[in-house]
Amino acid sequence: MRSKKPELLIPAKGPEELKVAVSFGADAVYLGGEAFGLRAHAKNFSNEEIAEGIEFAHKRGVKIYITANILAHNKDIVEAADFLKGMKELGPDALIISDPGIFSLAREICPEIDIHISTQANNCNFYTCLFWGKLGAKRIVTARELSLREIKEIRENIPEGLEIETFVHGAMCISYSGRCLLSGFFTGRSANHGECAHPCRWQYSVMEETRPGEYLPVEENERGTFIFNSKDLCMIEHIPELIDAGIDSFKIEGRMKNSLYVACVTRVYRRAIDDCLKDVELYRKNMDWYKEEIKKCTVRPYTTAFFFGKPGEDAQIYDSNTYISEYTLLGVIHEKDDKGRAVIYQKNKFLAGDEIEIVHKDFTSDFATVNAIYDEDENEMESAPHPKQRLSLELSADFDVYDVLRINK
Repeated sequence: MRSKKPELLIPAKGPEELKVAVSFGADAVYLGGEAFGLRAHAKNFSNEEIAEGIEFAHKRGVKIYITANILAHNKDIVEAADFLKGMKELGPDALIISDPGIFSLAREICPEIDIHISTQANNCNFYTCLFWGKLGAKRIVTARELSLREIKEIRENIPEGLEIETFVHGAMCISYSGRCLLSGFFTGRSANHGECAHPCRWQYSVMEETRPGEYLPVEENERGTFIFNSKDLCMIEHIPELIDAGIDSFKIEGRMKNSLYVACVTRVYRRAIDDCLKDVELYRKNMDWYKEEIKKCTVRPYTTAFFFGKPGEDAQIYDSNTYISEYTLLGVIHEKDDKGRAVIYQKNKFLAGDEIEIVHKDFTSDFATVNAIYDEDENEMESAPHPKQRLSLELSADFDVYDVLRINK
């Protein structure tokens, strides 16, 4: 088995998620600016926030990659050039790009910044990888439709210095490498401009063309059938195979996800990778912990997608389009105040006296009682009903900055 340590690459929708990802063990974080990333409805980052994020990450030895992976039209080019000039000043470690025109602009404007070729470019074979490598790309993000065998063949046929990045966890797309036509057709929201409406999660019926208006239900039971609704990818049970395939960066999907998701997946994959490289038997011994912890964020049922062959019918979810969510995020601890209390910006309602869980960065958790809640004016409160309110909590257990608070619903 190859023993090169892979990078753990974690998504961030905003500054809080970035700090959690870095604190919980990410080697690199990818995020979007206010333009040109494929998540228009994520919070995304202003240039000022990107600068702060880069400083925070670089002080801790973590890299920052910026998504610029839309498929551009003529009207986008001037704004794209301005965006790239801004990136030149900010100095991220890489740009994630799919459009050849944006690639060319980036090579002209900020040649010192590495370029990673997005999965949106449909990178399915080693000749495609060699093509981008010869143009100056540092890394190729493989198409999600590839098997481990195909990825290994790519690794064997490209230079060692040309890196491979592969999604190993998160939501899957019904369309080929994310090139969705349904969203634009049904809603006018282009998936390739960051506005996907996720029509793959909707419920559908069938209409025969000579009988317009007669909708025939496609259903497994009274709840219907969500025929395009894929299970989520999870490769936590296959870390040795991923390393052996020669993948340089393990990418987690989720730039729309909250801090609880970021904390859970980061610490689980961090521990699994480190355990596997230390001793494969240790990795196997700790498998129950990985599988149990990975379920403690918002998830769908899991699949290994294309890694071991073309997915069958069991890779779809036919009776629901909802997530499984047993735990609720209460907040991230941003500081310890002068009274030793945990300061959070509250995400969901909880009460004084509740037993909650403190998720630590060292792979442990502690249960704690919320002994008291105070608002910004030091008024004691019985409950925390207002999202984003700044609160100070007296907790019965020790905590650290950027620990995450959750409660089992």
